[in-house]
This record gives sequence, C-alpha cells and structure tokens, in this order.
Amino acid sequence: MAIHKILRLSLSAEKISTEVRKGHLAVYIGESEKKRFVIPLSYLNHPSFQELLGQAEEEFGFHHPMGGLTIPCSEDLFVDLTSRLTRA
Repeated sequence: MAIHKILRLSLSAEKISTEVRKGHLAVYIGESEKKRFVIPLSYLNHPSFQELLGQAEEEFGFHHPMGGLTIPCSEDLFVDLTSRLTRA
C-alpha cells in the first residue's frame, strides 16, 4: 500500500529524536510554513487521517522536503482533526 511506503521512507529519512516518544510520529503540517507536531501512531489508521496521507502522497510523492512526513493542510484543519481523534 502506498501509505505504508510513504511512512517507511519518511521514517527512515527522519533523524531519530528523543523528543518523539515510543508509539508516536513527528509530522510537519502547513501549506507554506511548516510546523512540527508529534502524534500517536494510532491516528494513522483513522480514515480522516488517511485522507491527509493521500494528499501528502499526491503533493510530495515519496520525497518529503522536511525529511519527515509532511502533510499539506492548514494547521487549523490538522488541529481540528487531531482534537476529534483524541476525543474518539
């Protein structure tokens, strides 16, 4: 599946950081200026989050300019989505 390939390549390109706890993933969000967020890996299975991953694949293919998984959406949309996933 293409999503798994994006994640595998993004994870291998991203430097291991002590700031990312086990079971979490750093992602870069934004349309022009990117902001780093750390999210639980469980979000990756949610259909709404998978739509964002599809957008990332369309825009960046398997090359992510920030070195980690970059998602081209507004910060407000991302915060809204992750807030709903946290409550679910």
